[in-house]
Amino acid sequence: MDRLFLKSVPILELIEEAGYEAYFVGGSVRDYILGRPINDVDIATSATPQEIKRIFPNTADIGIDHGTVLVITDTGTYEITTFRTESGYSDFRRPDAVQFVRSLTEDLQRRDFTMNAMAMDKTGKIIDPFNGKCDLAEKRIITVGNPHERFHEDALRMMRALRFVSQLDFELDQETFDSLKENAQIISEIAVERILVEFEKLVAGSNKIRAFSLLLESGLYQYLPLFSSKKDHLMDLLNLPLHQLKAAEIWSIIMVHTKDQEMEKALRAWKLPLKTIRNVKSTIQLVKKEPSAFDVFQAGHGVTVQAAKVRAALTGGNVSDAEEDAHRRYNELIIKQMSDLAVTGTDLLNWHQEKPGPWVKEYLENILKAVLNEELRNDKEEIKRWLVKCNLS
Repeated sequence: MDRLFLKSVPILELIEEAGYEAYFVGGSVRDYILGRPINDVDIATSATPQEIKRIFPNTADIGIDHGTVLVITDTGTYEITTFRTESGYSDFRRPDAVQFVRSLTEDLQRRDFTMNAMAMDKTGKIIDPFNGKCDLAEKRIITVGNPHERFHEDALRMMRALRFVSQLDFELDQETFDSLKENAQIISEIAVERILVEFEKLVAGSNKIRAFSLLLESGLYQYLPLFSSKKDHLMDLLNLPLHQLKAAEIWSIIMVHTKDQEMEKALRAWKLPLKTIRNVKSTIQLVKKEPSAFDVFQAGHGVTVQAAKVRAALTGGNVSDAEEDAHRRYNELIIKQMSDLAVTGTDLLNWHQEKPGPWVKEYLENILKAVLNEELRNDKEEIKRWLVKCNLS
């Protein structure tokens, strides 16, 4: 059993000693069976939140209306959720009503996919009422029960299904996919921020090309921010080596043919962080030119590498070779930041009789370009002589 499970076993034992059931549930059980890394564990119990608070002296109410209590111990913190059933999903996301129950099977029945509807007791025994283990073995993503009902309970589950295709290299069950296709439009009821989380996990997965293919085939893409007009461009992605690209690079490829104003609008519509938007825009600017040493200096190491990979992917080049060449090119820069330059604005002011102004920045940029192009040695006295020779002093 994984160390995180072993560390949490005493919590299950304390709950059981008080007369209740307790199990590990959800993604941690799935990943344990698959042999994937486990970052945290979820615990479900027949005890109500108030009963959990009587068992453990130090708790916090982090989602008590939905049955979740944070238990704080010397060995760590644990989210413990009461078995529950849910009903009414008027916003296609959250249940209108939650009812606490004592049955593990009833609790597992409300979950999204069979592979996530398994539980494990403190001894490592798997409780699997919906054949999730079999579906894992067959690499199949299938909803617990009626897919139409599951997607209407939380429309984000459609994006999660595609994300799992990418992350786990699984296939969607045909009935599940047909329902996803039929219900695609309700994804528009979900907050963009939640969709973005799933989309970025999708593009980080190993089988993102298959996931993108299903995104297009299902029509789900039409209801994602500003994707409806990009079907042809998104189709082109299927012929690119996406497995060698990271999220920011894929965003750059998606937006590479978009005008600057429209690009800004599109990226903001996705609620991407401002830092990511700037990164994507800088990458695309560099992709569209044959960068000089000065361009590489201005872009920085990260953007230089990203742009090289994107350019190679778009032009049929070797992405790995392009990445290696970009690393080399950046590392060969004579200077990598302005503080490496042998002269400063203060030096220029001391050498001239003029007042500070835009000319200082212009002179420094001219010096920087000359040094980067190896037309001038990065030496203060030599730079001073060069300025005189070029009538810039």
